Amino acid sequence: MSTTAASDSATDALVERLFMAAIGTLELASVHLGGRLGFYRALAVGGDATSGELAARTDAHERYVREWLEEQAVAGFLTVDDSRREAGERRYGLPAAHRAVFVDEEDVNYLMGLAQLATGVLRPLDALVEAYRSGGGVPYEAYGADTRDGIAALNRPQFVNFLRDWFAAIPEVDARLRAQPSARVADVACGQGWSSIAIARAYPEATVDAIDDDPESIDAAHANVMAAGMADRVRPVVHDASDPELGGRYDLVTIFEALHDMNHPVEALQAARNSLAEGGSVVIADERVADRFTAPGDELERFDYGFSVLHCLPVGMLDDDSAATGTVIRTDTVRAYATQAGFGRVDVLPIENDFWRFYRLIDVDH
Repeated sequence: MSTTAASDSATDALVERLFMAAIGTLELASVHLGGRLGFYRALAVGGDATSGELAARTDAHERYVREWLEEQAVAGFLTVDDSRREAGERRYGLPAAHRAVFVDEEDVNYLMGLAQLATGVLRPLDALVEAYRSGGGVPYEAYGADTRDGIAALNRPQFVNFLRDWFAAIPEVDARLRAQPSARVADVACGQGWSSIAIARAYPEATVDAIDDDPESIDAAHANVMAAGMADRVRPVVHDASDPELGGRYDLVTIFEALHDMNHPVEALQAARNSLAEGGSVVIADERVADRFTAPGDELERFDYGFSVLHCLPVGMLDDDSAATGTVIRTDTVRAYATQAGFGRVDVLPIENDFWRFYRLIDVDH
């Protein structure tokens, strides 16, 4: 192949890749729209529907519903009984195999949170452009409810389905959480509290302080804790994790997929260390990225860098002395932060997970 032909082929491949990415972006946004409007759930509960029937079920405008249904059928997300019928007479349905992805909030295949999050991180785009020029950050609250709710919805199935197994793989932690006197847990950067609820369910003797510095997340955590019947053992509280102490003595401090977002991760780990009871430890789960930068990268590296560019780095650059970690937090970075915070031992835990790597930090002085 000539140099010119090879160049043309590479150009064509890039054009096709970006065109397909644009289709995916638009379809993901349409999925989020259907979730927000309750369309998928209405089809799952009420069965197949015409555009008029679905509009009536969801209190939406029929013409908009019709367009959304047609787009979803064209994308292959919904079925249609007979495409040759008049537009208003076609009946659309949610395939049984798609219910887990679109409707079942605790299923490991549920991805409505991802659609919500991917749409939400685009909300403060003008502020993001300015931040790139000025070197400042973009506050977490600027990303709005879609980002906040999307993160919670995306991570909830992991906590519901896997947290018990994660802790079972750390025998000392598992034993302490089962023992008397009752163990105290600080779940730092808990978001809307699903991790805290999962800990309390897995360990009926333990009590959990669900800690986050975002008031709206803690408001949601209060509601989720009450709905789960866990108000006697899970206490949501607004608190900055980088304050010198967390406000108590804890047998376990957890930080799930949040260390990389913190403006001051070393200070947060110091506060966790200062708050440990005798024999306590810190368990961190964060991104399972490659150990070193390689380009081009695999799909997971592309996924994490995408969110870093749009969200995680900007929210982690609010202060002049921010660590500016970004989503791509490699093992050496976690070790460096832990060492600076005074931990004498950092173990990478043998827990299998497609997206997260797990660490246990131990203060050898305790």
